[in-house]
Amino acid sequence: MDTEGSVAQTKRIVDAGGEIVRFTTQGQREALNMKNIHEALRAEGYDVPLVADVHFNAAVADTAATICEKVRINPGNYVDPARTFKKLEYTDAEYADEIKKIEDRFVPFLNICKEHGTAIRIGVNHGSLSDRIMSRYGDTPEGMVESCMEFLRICVREKFKDVIISIKASNTVVMVCTVRLLVAQMDKEGMAFPLHLGVTEAGEGEDGRIKSAVGIGALLCEGIGDTIRVSLSEAPESEIPVAKKLVDSIEECAHLRKLAKGTICNDTVEVTLHEKNWEDLQLKAAMAVGALFIDQLAHQLVIKNAGFAEDKLIELADSILQAARIKFVKTEYVSCPGCGRTLYNLEETIARIRAAVSERAKTDKRFTTLKIGIMGCIVNGPGEMADADYGYVGAGVGRVSLYKRKVCIEKNIPEAEAVEKLIQFIENDLSNS
Repeated sequence: MDTEGSVAQTKRIVDAGGEIVRFTTQGQREALNMKNIHEALRAEGYDVPLVADVHFNAAVADTAATICEKVRINPGNYVDPARTFKKLEYTDAEYADEIKKIEDRFVPFLNICKEHGTAIRIGVNHGSLSDRIMSRYGDTPEGMVESCMEFLRICVREKFKDVIISIKASNTVVMVCTVRLLVAQMDKEGMAFPLHLGVTEAGEGEDGRIKSAVGIGALLCEGIGDTIRVSLSEAPESEIPVAKKLVDSIEECAHLRKLAKGTICNDTVEVTLHEKNWEDLQLKAAMAVGALFIDQLAHQLVIKNAGFAEDKLIELADSILQAARIKFVKTEYVSCPGCGRTLYNLEETIARIRAAVSERAKTDKRFTTLKIGIMGCIVNGPGEMADADYGYVGAGVGRVSLYKRKVCIEKNIPEAEAVEKLIQFIENDLSNS
């Protein structure tokens, strides 16, 4: 609803090289205000396509489709009700009836998109699969693919082709395996829709960059992917240079991957690079070898690059192995990039949690093996907690809920108290386990 701030932020993203800008549109008023943002940007000479991101309210998608160039919908909450994380049972007839409900609601939306020339993104997230999908497929790549295919099949029947697909997870192994599975399923059903790649809630700093390079890079080097988004818990314009480096390195890293694969010996991958910039080295090394570890072709990594100390290269190798889920050497943070749904200062909170965990880890090594989720809102929060030991999830203005995996342990804590309560709960829980 902050038109001026949204326009300024969009300009920073575009000036950094971003080619598509997505906004969360929580409700009708936010969707309608996209018209003001759209007009203000065009008046200043910015013609970047704008995308509305819609969850929980299909009517908002209808409105946004009359204003924005593209609308993202989430199959996990477009028609299916909010998740309860309970094991539900559906007969075949009941399951088919739910699919029919999706079709009845989705087809009118497609007709609006046809009328206005609006594209759509079918955006599946590992953290927000519906109870219905999980009742049949569990929390699996197969479930993520089927959640997407239900909507794609309707698009094909309705002859609606302006579709791109994303199928994301914070776990790089899940993300890569699921996208590969989706490509195979589309081939089987005669579909060839473009793909948008991303490791969702990758985090921030070096870890977020390495995790993104491992997951996105693994697929780019296989010729998969049409658009990408690096999801960092930082200012959004900070994501763009990282994404551009990944795109610019595809050919080089695909070649490096072939060389590295040929060197595998004694369960070890060895890769030699010649980078002078540390971030370039991080991204290219992670991009070149990530898939080799995701596919478990080896479990150890040696990186060689003149000009950097051996201990730094060992630390980088360990970070890549952790991003590929091979070994765990430090606390891992699964954190979202923040958006209009995030009602607390995400970057400051991450820094406070990191500092508190680092302090505890000095005397309690169990803190060094934890995975902690830090989420702006409820959209993916509880779902991603399944892949984290503990979670900190925005619940409202100045309010936070704490989780142990998918289980909410305390609701609506004042933000000022939430970090300390999280650390205290972790300490007590570890002591009792």
